Amino acid sequence: MKFKIAICDDEQNQIDYMASIVASWSAHAGHNCEIRTFASAEAFLYEEDKAFDILLLDIEMENMNGIELAKRIRKDHNRAEIIFITSHFEFVWEGYEVDALHYLTKPLSAEKLTQVLSKAADKLSVEPPSVVISCDGETLKLYESDILYAEAFLHYIVIHTKDNEYKIKEPISVFENKVSDDFYRIHRSYLVSLKYI
Repeated sequence: MKFKIAICDDEQNQIDYMASIVASWSAHAGHNCEIRTFASAEAFLYEEDKAFDILLLDIEMENMNGIELAKRIRKDHNRAEIIFITSHFEFVWEGYEVDALHYLTKPLSAEKLTQVLSKAADKLSVEPPSVVISCDGETLKLYESDILYAEAFLHYIVIHTKDNEYKIKEPISVFENKVSDDFYRIHRSYLVSLKYI
């Protein structure tokens, strides 16, 4: 499977260390992973595409900490698997509010992080394929099984689902790259779900 993984920590040596563990785990487990790193919670929030599958968040960061960042992420209905990295246990209880998958303490054990990454991958593999969109100031997760087709209008596309329509500012070619092979481009302006033909 392909996973987008974000690492957010204000210490560069920790970012490098975690990124090397994730890359090693990815190679051994046979997963195709895209790893993005952020030196602060604010840097993550400035990122336009926040559709990550797994988040490794340091709790103790300057200004906005990892818990506050996780709350902001959940407010946008993002269901990524969150793994907190911390030096202190007193933050553990706050993690229940954001449905964190796990807490790992520093100094970080490569073996333990590998185990938790595998747990996150197992959970994600059970969930049906989905796509994250930005619509009317909100970040929404749409399951592919609910999408009938997408239709292009100049710089916008309208995504038609079973129950609703979502107008987003995005080229249809970009949206096409976000969804699985269950969708087929029948025309330059139409991307349809093969399940509903």
